[in-house]
Amino acid sequence: MKRWSKVFASSALVAGCALALSACGSNGSNKKQSMTWMDPAELVTMDPSKYTDQYSCEELTNTMEGLVRLGSNSKVEPGIATSWKEAKDGKTWTFNLRKNAKWSNGAPVTAQDFVYSWRRTVNPKTGSEYAYLFSGIHNADQVQKGKAAPSQLGVKAAGDHQLQVSLDRRIPYFKLLMGFPLFFPQNQKFVEHAGSKYGTSSKYTLANGPFVQKGWTRSNLSWKLVKNNKYWDKSKVKLDTINFSVQKTPSTAYNLYQSNKLDATSLDINESKQLQGKSGWTVRHADDTYYLQYNMKKDKKLANKHLRLALSQAINKSELAKTVGIANEAATSFTAGNTVKVKGQSFGQAVAQDSAAKEAQSYSPAKAKANFKQAQKELGTKNIQLDLLADDTDIAKKASEYIQSQLETNLDGIKVNVQNVPFKTRLSRSSAGNFDVVLTGWTADFADPISFLELMTSDNPQNYGKWTNSQFDKCIAVSNTTGNAQARLNDLVKADQTLLAEQGITPLYYANQAWLVRPSIKNVVYNGAGAPYNFKETYVK
Repeated sequence: MKRWSKVFASSALVAGCALALSACGSNGSNKKQSMTWMDPAELVTMDPSKYTDQYSCEELTNTMEGLVRLGSNSKVEPGIATSWKEAKDGKTWTFNLRKNAKWSNGAPVTAQDFVYSWRRTVNPKTGSEYAYLFSGIHNADQVQKGKAAPSQLGVKAAGDHQLQVSLDRRIPYFKLLMGFPLFFPQNQKFVEHAGSKYGTSSKYTLANGPFVQKGWTRSNLSWKLVKNNKYWDKSKVKLDTINFSVQKTPSTAYNLYQSNKLDATSLDINESKQLQGKSGWTVRHADDTYYLQYNMKKDKKLANKHLRLALSQAINKSELAKTVGIANEAATSFTAGNTVKVKGQSFGQAVAQDSAAKEAQSYSPAKAKANFKQAQKELGTKNIQLDLLADDTDIAKKASEYIQSQLETNLDGIKVNVQNVPFKTRLSRSSAGNFDVVLTGWTADFADPISFLELMTSDNPQNYGKWTNSQFDKCIAVSNTTGNAQARLNDLVKADQTLLAEQGITPLYYANQAWLVRPSIKNVVYNGAGAPYNFKETYVK
């Protein structure tokens, strides 16, 4: 998401300092239900229109609620909407809103709150980096281009408790989008009163979900969520308090877990090896792919297909995956392998059925050498130098050093200069096109392959490398208009296969994470896509 998702694996291993914590959740029916949870990176914003990182998304998911909520395995469940109806042509949706939904200040949640929120997000003046997800809603593209007023967006309130949405085309994943914070309501009076401070601290946030945030100032490393007694479904919320703690160093977080000052902690590779199979050890399968993106506009050499094939085939992706995380898997597709099933197979397995895509992804020093020689011939040079941009985290340093070693060992005549920079700098340089090759990652915003593949269409603003392919674009366009679910998946598989066969990017590994979660913590809903953790019905046994 979505640049927010690029934080997921890499930020977990940044150096940091310990934070003194209160004791964890207490047991017993007559005691308050409380737990202490960790995040490996700071919280950035609580503005649903402006967030781009995973942790802000997670906070919004637990303090706010949209038309629907996403339960286990991204199952769509009623949220503010009690029911909905899709027209036969898929171009009109009608949502019936519950009458007892309230904001944490007591104001009612109405259909107009959704209308205001959506218009605010697509308005170019807001500067939302995620506004492209509204594409397909009537006039959304035109509004974002400044060619139509926000009031012309295809959403309207039919009274306080009915929302009507008009689409330019059928959107197969529309219901999933409605569970994403970008589409949550916003209270116009509160937002306008807060002005530029909206979403910058707990004081300037308003909740309509299970919890209310307290004590976050944007610069601090601890805050809490408390049960929202104005929430319409508060009887399902068991936790009174969730204490959040930012822990950037896995060893520190693990020590706090051992001393009962954390109820959950992510693990680095050494801790994972030692603790695998122990009580509380679990693998979180994220819809998260790490990959190399090539800047074909800045460095014309990278427009050479044989060079990109050589780079891919020179990297042992299975070994790389295990070098940076015990739970990781080598990538066989750009779309994270387990995002959806295709005829009983994982999406990654379906993509790998294509011989050209499989060969382009496979580790083969011999084929890499042959493709590199062909590239040298076509480019008219024996010596090729590339700068590899990556984060300055431990995991990114390990990965970039491994890639550098593989390329320089297997390709005679290549020189790779690694540039490890802070996360924000890497994002800034990527978006500005200031790189040759960048090691980056993407986590699905919602459980659908389009959340990955749309990034690589010719005109997508996140396509920083400027790779273009008409067949790929056509597959994506057709998938967005068909009403046949299986045909749509087939088109998306073909798009991924085309991307890999051409090595428009080089997928490296699916970044899963090993965690320790205290066995007394029950009913945590985890989804790999979007905001992973949903604590609405979590409790301490």
